[in-house]
Amino acid sequence: MLRLRLIYKVKINIRYWGEFVLSILIISHSDKIAEGTKILASQMMQAPLDIRAIGGTADGDIGTDVDAIEKAIKDINKEDGVLVLADLGSAVMSFDMVYEWLDDEVKAKIRLADAPLVEGAVMGAVEASLGKDMEAVLKTIESREIIKKNNS
Repeated sequence: MLRLRLIYKVKINIRYWGEFVLSILIISHSDKIAEGTKILASQMMQAPLDIRAIGGTADGDIGTDVDAIEKAIKDINKEDGVLVLADLGSAVMSFDMVYEWLDDEVKAKIRLADAPLVEGAVMGAVEASLGKDMEAVLKTIESREIIKKNNS
C-alpha cells in the first residue's frame, strides 16, 4: 500500500509541475503564527508551491516588517502572481504600504485575500496546488463557508 501511495504522489507532482501555480505570502504579527500556518498549508498542498511566511519585526518583536514583506513579494512574484493573507489590521496596512511602492505591472499580479489567515492559507494552498488560477482560489477562500464551524 505504501508503494502505491508514493507512486500516486509522484504522478500528482508531475501532472501539475509547470502549470499555473500561484505563490502564497502569509503575513502575521507573530513569527510563530506565520511559520505554523505555512507548515500547515504546506502539508496540505498537492503539488509544489512557493509559500512564504513573514511574521514579527526585524528585531523579533510582535509586529510587522514592511521591508521583509517587500522582499518576500519580490522573491516569490512569478508570472502567475502572489496571493497574500494577513492576520490583523496593521498587517494589512503594512502590506498596503508595500503595495503602493510596487510598479503597476507587479500590482496587477498581487491580491490580498479577504479571508481568515489559517483557513485561507490552507485552502489556498490546496486550490493553487491543483493548478487553479487567482480568481478561482480567491472565490474559494473568500467564501463565508470557509469559516463556518457548525451545522446551524
